Amino acid sequence: MSLIEFKNVSKAFGENQVLIGMNLAIEQGETITIIGGSGTGKSVTLKLLLGVIKPDEGDILFKGESVVEMTGEALIEMRSHIGMLFQGAALFDSLTVEENVAYPILEHYKYADEKVRRIVREKLTVVGLDDTEDMYPADLSGGMKKRVGLARAIATNPEVILYDEPTTGLDPANTNRIAELILKLQKELKVTSVVVTHDMATAFKISNRLALLHNKKIEFVGTVDEVKRSRNPVVQNFIEGEIGGE
Repeated sequence: MSLIEFKNVSKAFGENQVLIGMNLAIEQGETITIIGGSGTGKSVTLKLLLGVIKPDEGDILFKGESVVEMTGEALIEMRSHIGMLFQGAALFDSLTVEENVAYPILEHYKYADEKVRRIVREKLTVVGLDDTEDMYPADLSGGMKKRVGLARAIATNPEVILYDEPTTGLDPANTNRIAELILKLQKELKVTSVVVTHDMATAFKISNRLALLHNKKIEFVGTVDEVKRSRNPVVQNFIEGEIGGE
C-alpha cells in the first residue's frame, strides 16, 4: 500500500478547473518532485493532501485513510505526521527563531518548556543554525529564513515533509544548501518528501521520482533517468523550457 494516494481527484475554483481525474501514488521514504507550469495545480495538490481544501471528486488517502472524510481531531492527528516548508518560509515576524520552531511542537504536544527548548536546539543544529534562537526573522537572510522554516517543518519528527518551491528566490549557494538538506533529511530521518518546484537542477538532484502535472492531470511519472530519456513531447518540452529559461 502506498503511503499517500490521489485517486481520480478533481478540483475547480469557480470556472477555473485545476485538476481533472488526477492520480498519483507516493511511496514511503521516497522524494517525489511534482513539476509543471505555473497554475497547473502543484500547490493545490499539497493543500489537498493537508485537507486544507477538499476535492470536488475523488479521494486522497494517507496510510489508507481518507483525508477527504477526516474532520476535527482526525485532521489534526493526520497533520501532526506532516511538516511543511512554505514558499516564503512563512515565519512569524513577531516571534523569535526559537518561538517559530517551537510553534508546531506546542500546537501538537504538551511538553515541558525545557524539552521544547531542547528539541528546538536539536532541529536548528540539523539545519546548521546553532545559536540563532534569540534572533528574529528580520535579522535573517533569505537562506536562513528557509532553514528556520525547515527546522520548524521537522520539529515534530514528521513522517512526511512537503516543500512548496523551497529554492525560490535563493542564490546558487543557498539553493544547493537547501537541496543538500532535503537529501540529508531523507537519509537520516527516513522521511517521505513531496517537493513542488520549478528548479529542475534541484529536482534532478534530490528526487527519486518526478511527476509532471500537465493538462489538469499527471502526465508522466518516472525516475530522473526516465524523465531525461523520455520521448514524451510534453516532458521534453517542459524540461527543455525550464532548463533553457534559467
